[in-house]
Amino acid sequence: MIHRWFKSLGPGLITAALVFGPGSLTITSKLGAVYGFHLLWVIILATLLMLTFTGMGARIGLASEHSLITLFRNKWGRVAALLAGISVFFVTAAFQAGNTVGAGLALSESLGQTNSLWIVIISLMAISLLFFKSFYKILEKVMMLMVGIMLISFLFTLILAPPAWDEVLSGLNPSIPQESFILVIALVASSFSIAGAFYQSYLVQEKGWKKEESKDALRESYTGIVILGLISSMIMISAATILYPKGVTVTSAGDIGMALEPVYGKFSFMVFMVGLFGASFSSLLGNASIGGTLLSDSLSLGRNLNSTPVKLLISLIIIIGASIALIFGRLPLELIVFAQGITIFAVPFIGLGLFLIGNDTTIMGALKNNAFTKVVGIIGLLVLFTLAFSNAYSLFYA
Repeated sequence: MIHRWFKSLGPGLITAALVFGPGSLTITSKLGAVYGFHLLWVIILATLLMLTFTGMGARIGLASEHSLITLFRNKWGRVAALLAGISVFFVTAAFQAGNTVGAGLALSESLGQTNSLWIVIISLMAISLLFFKSFYKILEKVMMLMVGIMLISFLFTLILAPPAWDEVLSGLNPSIPQESFILVIALVASSFSIAGAFYQSYLVQEKGWKKEESKDALRESYTGIVILGLISSMIMISAATILYPKGVTVTSAGDIGMALEPVYGKFSFMVFMVGLFGASFSSLLGNASIGGTLLSDSLSLGRNLNSTPVKLLISLIIIIGASIALIFGRLPLELIVFAQGITIFAVPFIGLGLFLIGNDTTIMGALKNNAFTKVVGIIGLLVLFTLAFSNAYSLFYA
């Protein structure tokens, strides 16, 4: 049973790895550092929403031989498919620099040499993986390795700096501390990734799952998202334990590692930096795979990870991320605003499309959304539109 479960792992872990990047790590750390354990319940809520939409994506991939972009095209026309593909491409490209900088920082702080040198090496390494004979199998193995690294690293961090578990449990009681609403929105947005849920349908098809294997496919998909929730929880708990009592301000993904070294030694610092590299590199590769695949599919150039157009567009996103990281040394504010502007309009539209196709009996058959999924899906859509309106207000009126 365990061997069968382990062999089935793949799409869900890939989704978990690409969703949890240095941005998620920074936001989760910041909330733990500023508010202690009070917002742990938000991670559980975001995980439930992510489970629902990732399951939806997986079932769509099982139910139809067509890709999700093709279903958009068939149902709402070519413009809808292009809008989805182009929007996701630009969002992933804009945020790619943050993943590249995070991976470079983890290696430069741990092994020495300049951040720029590591950025070049990491980007070339990521592009080289594309040209293996079966890129999906390589992606699956790399992501499983990165998730394993994150789990072990952040669990070690938790063991090295154990929390007061009664205080941890108090964080499961829903409450929103004063002036924390914007950060709560950022946490939900970073953990509840519609692009990741959307891409799950592609990964399920790349894996080769069939309708009759739906139980195994869904179990595997849910496993990946539960692991995503566990990693996020461990980071927040560690930040609340290590940074909150000292009043340390989080400005980057490596701040927990920096705070660990003086008290817990070089080993604990290195362990955390290994986890940061896992989070950054997995998002770098996975993020680029989403953007490249969906743009290629929306342009009717194919969606197979081994096809040349997909590989070239994935490489383009990696190159864009590396170039921005080398020029600016970080993710520029203007690009964050640009990506947020696209996200405001694209994410609710993509989430709504995902939900409507999941409800379509003609496409889904017996795999269509059940009553519970519909209720949680509607809550998720309300969250997405709330995030969109909040972002729109802060961008254009604040």
